[in-house]
Amino acid sequence: MKKIRVAIVGCGGIARGKHMPSLAKVEECEMVAFCDLIEEKAIDAAKRYGIPGAKVTTDYMEIANDPDIDVVHVCTPNRSHSIVSIACLEGGKHVMCEKPMAKTAADARAMLEAAKRSGKKLTIGYQCRQGSTNIQARNAVRDGKLGEVYFAKAHALRRRGVPTWGVFLNEYEQGGGPLIDMGTHALDLTLWVMNNYEPYMVVGSKFRKLADTPNAANPWGSWNPDEYTVEDSCFGFIKMKNGATIILESSWAINLTDVDANCYTLAGTKGGLTTKGGLVFNGEENGALYTRRMEKCGSVAFYEGYSDDEGESEARQWIRAIINDTDPTVLPEQALVVSEILEAIYKSSETGTPVFFD
Repeated sequence: MKKIRVAIVGCGGIARGKHMPSLAKVEECEMVAFCDLIEEKAIDAAKRYGIPGAKVTTDYMEIANDPDIDVVHVCTPNRSHSIVSIACLEGGKHVMCEKPMAKTAADARAMLEAAKRSGKKLTIGYQCRQGSTNIQARNAVRDGKLGEVYFAKAHALRRRGVPTWGVFLNEYEQGGGPLIDMGTHALDLTLWVMNNYEPYMVVGSKFRKLADTPNAANPWGSWNPDEYTVEDSCFGFIKMKNGATIILESSWAINLTDVDANCYTLAGTKGGLTTKGGLVFNGEENGALYTRRMEKCGSVAFYEGYSDDEGESEARQWIRAIINDTDPTVLPEQALVVSEILEAIYKSSETGTPVFFD
């Protein structure tokens, strides 16, 4: 069987940490081209993960215009997500773009329009959907275990966890800080599990209160306050068209001890759940309240190739969606709503007024 030929644009941390090692485990594909503005990074990636004679370039248009490439994984800073993705879609490639979909909602919409024009598949790297806990939670909601879900919290809080490498602290390149970096995962999971993508109104508050701390305690070393041009925490109040309410909380640095990330809490008319510290259901049964912790549902190695590694599972379902011409787990229409809500939170914080959706 002819293998799906994949190119990597952006050979930095997220490509090295997730995309390339995950794709290397997928038998149906091979990595044939590598692009990075720093040529040495592309050369090293090609040596580690590429086929013999893999293409190495510093120009993403050489990837977009190469007829022998089937799929492109875009692993660049947020500002260039849309630029590279649109060029590759228009070049006839399927595109997996790392989260968030884009720096702005307008850029994300342009990506979706390009995918529709080209007829190629576009997905976004929200790999947390592949986690067994999140799949269990989603299935419980679909089965009606919680009843009508009308309240949720999306958790993306670090007490101290400021990424001091790359361009994470650069507002121009990234569009924001913990909200667009971490909050995007928590919000995506919450909307996906709730199966609700119709926001009505958003109110947001962002803060830059700890970024000027000299010699700050931080697991990745102290940051340079002069380079820290994004928020250190951000919060959103989201009201959906059906009345459901979501509180989104995100931080890289905040003076709280009750912190967790990539998780959520839901409340419904029949019961509730949280994924903070594992999947826990609560409700009322036989006249008494219950709290029930679920055992982690591990994968079965030989069944559909699933893995406990979320990145590997993401790569497998994506490549198989291309082979079988089916939808990937993350639809671009869903990822667009995430970007629209994040942008609305930032806008509300800047204007001091609510942002309403049409």
